[in-house]
Amino acid sequence: MERKEILSIVDHTLLAQTATWADIKEILDDAMKYETASACIPAAYVKQAAEYVEGKLPICTVIGFPNGYHTTAVKVFETKNAIANGSSEIDMVINIGFLKDGRYEEVEEEIRQIHEACDGKILKVIIETCLLTEEEKIKACEIVTNAGAEFIKTSTGFSTAGATFDDVALMKEHVGENVKIKAAGGISSFDDAEKFISLGANRLGTSRLIKIMKNTDNGAGY
Repeated sequence: MERKEILSIVDHTLLAQTATWADIKEILDDAMKYETASACIPAAYVKQAAEYVEGKLPICTVIGFPNGYHTTAVKVFETKNAIANGSSEIDMVINIGFLKDGRYEEVEEEIRQIHEACDGKILKVIIETCLLTEEEKIKACEIVTNAGAEFIKTSTGFSTAGATFDDVALMKEHVGENVKIKAAGGISSFDDAEKFISLGANRLGTSRLIKIMKNTDNGAGY
């Protein structure tokens, strides 16, 4: 694949706690320059970012991030607030403990409520694959499919590991045909990116690929 083609499905991402407006602005400028799918940034910067890009770039943000154990009411409020501030895409974290506890209906209902709050905008559901068993990953695919979200996403990038080839292949096998897959965290090269795409990923969450384009990649980061 051409690099430009790969970059067109990247959510160029900066979610570090230390991110300043100058850092966010650089992410936005690079995302517009390289024509990525979106820029994924902290919710506190969404309004300023949306005003800055003036419709030239979709703004993505994260909800219930990174641990997922906010109450549903809090996540719904976060989502509505982000949409009102100009976010085009929402990446939410499921309640991982509820999934592990077998509280599947509650996990599904939360996703459904957040999807409704998205008001037609894209919802990506982060299941944090590195913390799940294979059985739990398969169940999460079923839940996300039933809840009607547009995407299932591997990882926050803030836990013990990011996306793996095996996880994306497993998701592709078990997720519904209307649900797309986002691989995120640990995508460190264009070869990696192409492999994830070949296994079924429709979107990639990373900042490393643009760093490679700019010759600023130091071998670390999301």
